[in-house]
Amino acid sequence: MKDNGRILAVGAHPDDIEFNCVGVLARLKAKGYHIVMATLTPGDCGSLEYSSQEIMTIRRNEARAAAELLGAEYYCLEERDLAIDYNTATRRKVTGLLRTADPFLVLTHPLNDYMMDHEITGRLVRDACFGITMPNFGVPGGEKPTTGGVPYLYYWDYFGQQDMYGDPVPVDILIDITDTIEMKEKMLACHESQRNWLRDQHGMDEYLESMRRAAAARGAQLGVQYAEGFRQHRGHPYPADNILVKILEQ
Repeated sequence: MKDNGRILAVGAHPDDIEFNCVGVLARLKAKGYHIVMATLTPGDCGSLEYSSQEIMTIRRNEARAAAELLGAEYYCLEERDLAIDYNTATRRKVTGLLRTADPFLVLTHPLNDYMMDHEITGRLVRDACFGITMPNFGVPGGEKPTTGGVPYLYYWDYFGQQDMYGDPVPVDILIDITDTIEMKEKMLACHESQRNWLRDQHGMDEYLESMRRAAAARGAQLGVQYAEGFRQHRGHPYPADNILVKILEQ
């Protein structure tokens, strides 16, 4: 697929993108790319303190604030936490998002992760990349199919860099984000509502420090201070050349 200057990152929840790939997005933004960030949900279950309505409003605002720091667009598809279904209706909605964003390169969750919202989001995005050009696959907003072909698709790192059994998960691609780690931290810090949630639910007492530790672990494998890891979807008919690394090496 031809580089049209547009890149889309899709996470299940607000802060997923910031944890996993925004260091690379910041590097791409610095090269002049238009960045679109989207989440399937507004994070309605991500609190022990607020009601669903309250935390949704808070987290939408946090996600928008983070995107604004990068100069990116933000969309929320208004699904609900723990209720992202792998079905045709949701697939059509995600395909509509991709047609609106019109990316040549997409980043999303790996197909296996620690929770089903992440896994299903990755599968839906994979399907939407395939269906983005199909005129007979209708979408709720009526967005027309794109004509550029199937976009490049990358899966970011497993959370904690391990699978559900605690075994380390390798990545194919490591990208230096030492120069953008401060932006990554600033954007993640916008999600202030998650500090208490991650401490109480996930046992992460300091989410910003946890992010830096994860980036430092991948950085050590690359021989730099901080890095983010990815795997590329190279199966038919997705583009198989590693365009992400080519862009960043220019």
